[in-house]
Amino acid sequence: MAAMDLELKKAFTEMQINKIETAKKLKMLDMQTDVFKNSKQKYSITEREISTYDDSTRIYSSIGRMFVLSNVDEMQKELKSKQDKCETLITQLEEKKKFLVKNLQEQEDSLRELVQQKKADSKQ
Repeated sequence: MAAMDLELKKAFTEMQINKIETAKKLKMLDMQTDVFKNSKQKYSITEREISTYDDSTRIYSSIGRMFVLSNVDEMQKELKSKQDKCETLITQLEEKKKFLVKNLQEQEDSLRELVQQKKADSKQ
């Protein structure tokens, strides 16, 4: 009986540690997702604003501490590609989040099953 209790205690401890780590990872993923969503929105607003300019307008894009002369079409393509990149990164982060939640749920189910098994064994 003591060995069973020790096994359950160990399983609960591992579960608690995993839950804390998963919560930290989920929080980090949420923060990263928010950053990419904000960036995507910024690029979208900038693209919308640039689309109102005529094609002869001189536009400068920032590269580090330097500004490079560009035209409206190039800038729109660049902003669109940045939006697409943010979207793919957001999708990847959402998939990672789903995986972590699923993994945590499976571990909880496994622990419940272990407890039920120990209950059934102790009744016999």
